[in-house]
Amino acid sequence: MTRAENQQVNPGRSPLSDPLGVVAEALGRVRYGAIQLTVHDGKVMQVDVTERRRF
Repeated sequence: MTRAENQQVNPGRSPLSDPLGVVAEALGRVRYGAIQLTVHDGKVMQVDVTERRRF
């Protein structure tokens, strides 16, 4: 199911309840770093973003 289809099926859901949307947003935001997913029972429970800045 695509993000658009998910929003049509569940129009009242907040963006934070869409784990793939959160991951996509993090991928678009971070230039250098790591994105770590925590999964429980096959569902994404937590997304940690660590961004590196070097000078």
